Amino acid sequence: MSILRPSRHPLKTRRIVWGSIVSLLFVLFAVWAGWAWLFLLPLIIDYYFFGYIQWGWYRKIKNKTVCSIVSLVADLLFAVIAVSVLSLYFFQNFTIPSSSLEKTLLTGDYLFVDKLYYGPRAPMTPLAVPLTHNTFLGRKSYADKPHFAYRRLKGLGKVKRNDIVVFNFPAGDTVALLQPNPDYYTLIAIHGRDKVWGHPEVFGKIVARPVDRRDHYVKRCVGLPGDLLEVRDNTLYINGEMQPFPEHAQLNYNLLVKNPGLTEKDFETLGISQVDRQMLAVSTEESAQLEALGLQVPTVATDMMLYHLPLTKKMKQKLQVDERVVSLCVEHDPAGWITYPLDYNTGWTRDNYGPILIPKKGLTVKLEPEAIALYRRCITAYEGHRLEVEGATGRVFIDGKPSSTYTFEMDYYFMMGDNRHNSADSRSWGFVPEDHIVGRPGLLWLSIDKDKKLFQGGVRWNRMMKIIRR
Repeated sequence: MSILRPSRHPLKTRRIVWGSIVSLLFVLFAVWAGWAWLFLLPLIIDYYFFGYIQWGWYRKIKNKTVCSIVSLVADLLFAVIAVSVLSLYFFQNFTIPSSSLEKTLLTGDYLFVDKLYYGPRAPMTPLAVPLTHNTFLGRKSYADKPHFAYRRLKGLGKVKRNDIVVFNFPAGDTVALLQPNPDYYTLIAIHGRDKVWGHPEVFGKIVARPVDRRDHYVKRCVGLPGDLLEVRDNTLYINGEMQPFPEHAQLNYNLLVKNPGLTEKDFETLGISQVDRQMLAVSTEESAQLEALGLQVPTVATDMMLYHLPLTKKMKQKLQVDERVVSLCVEHDPAGWITYPLDYNTGWTRDNYGPILIPKKGLTVKLEPEAIALYRRCITAYEGHRLEVEGATGRVFIDGKPSSTYTFEMDYYFMMGDNRHNSADSRSWGFVPEDHIVGRPGLLWLSIDKDKKLFQGGVRWNRMMKIIRR
């Protein structure tokens, strides 16, 4: 009588098939991501076909506790490597910390950013603590060397006008650690270099960061390379053509409301967070100040509430027909808003900006004073050249050679937030170079309302697991 034993042939066949598929996919990945990855191919081939390396050696440890610990460490190591590769080349998790894109993206939104569409960047500063960006436990999380030149892998498309884009903050090449916002260059414009550098207890240590380790920002791309951009009375023009206002874009408004004013339910219905609400009790006796804001003040003496709120077009229309609202008008350019370029008096403001020509690869500009002010950072900080202007004659030198023109080596983009009056964007710190582009938001998987308790409406269920539309 013979005992039938299961054949091992089907298992071997499956392993050969899977090994062939995985090896082929890995070779295709290496062709796309870089040939250096092929150094790992022998390990994959050994795992599936030969087994010279004892991959499961730790499973033979006799001490069950030690075996479990080593197995857990091995699993965690594999997970960290896998997630790191996915984050580097395919998609990465981000959170929205500010209201600059409301109501398109809300503070507290968690989303996956698609890196495939524009093409991921090859690693520039590869030595870092896994799954960190620029800090870890309060310290720098990466090594400055080795540092590789910018190279973008083949993607599915290019940045288009009105895309929502995630990018490394261009002005984040230098950072005052205790006051990262506003950016370092705005701090210098406001306080002066000596004060910023001379008071580390206030501004913190001043550090430099490479391109891929600068903080992440998310804005809407409103201007493409070669575009002539202008903002007139809060309306955007590209190459002289008026652009439609984004559906969820907001402007700040002042409004007078009869007492007792708006309720918490009103704010919740409108979708205005606590941080965006400013209110003050006023009366008709302050008519001069209120009229200076552009508001119409009733002649009959009464007490009212003055609100300063960001509103979309629909929110504005809703309040205009509310019988409690006495007057409503858009906020004028506020004092103290600093526009790019910081060191040249263009006369531009937040609401009336430009016209400004967005640099394009291969575009040549004459190096006149205004052009030098507009494009100095492109030439020096982003494209790595030395620009000097001779004081007595005004002659311009690029890398020590006399130059009257400059030809750009990269494409640049102009970014703005949908919350137009509460967004520090390209109007404040300038262009976004192509090597700073990270990706575009793809999936919104979680949204937390910080104004509410977690289990009392704190989770915005209606926003979860949604594809982010442009």
